[in-house]
Amino acid sequence: MTPIHALLARVRWDPEFGAARFVIGYYDRITRAQVQVPLEHIRFPPGEGFGFGVQAEDGTAHTVPYHRVRSVWRNDVLIWHRHAPPA
Repeated sequence: MTPIHALLARVRWDPEFGAARFVIGYYDRITRAQVQVPLEHIRFPPGEGFGFGVQAEDGTAHTVPYHRVRSVWRNDVLIWHRHAPPA
């Protein structure tokens, strides 16, 4: 399986592959549920190798570590998935 950081790098830097609509699903520890956000709401701070920034619908920003990413959708097709760890 492709590591999530490698997949997101391809989305960002491969013009042909990245010319699509992407949605990232990650586990939110507060709501204890998977949250889906469009790639346009995600920021990749320079030098950050362990996660990315997300701006929530209420305008607050937070960091999501890569290990909490659970799914990646490209044009409404699931292209990457990680099973949730046992509770």
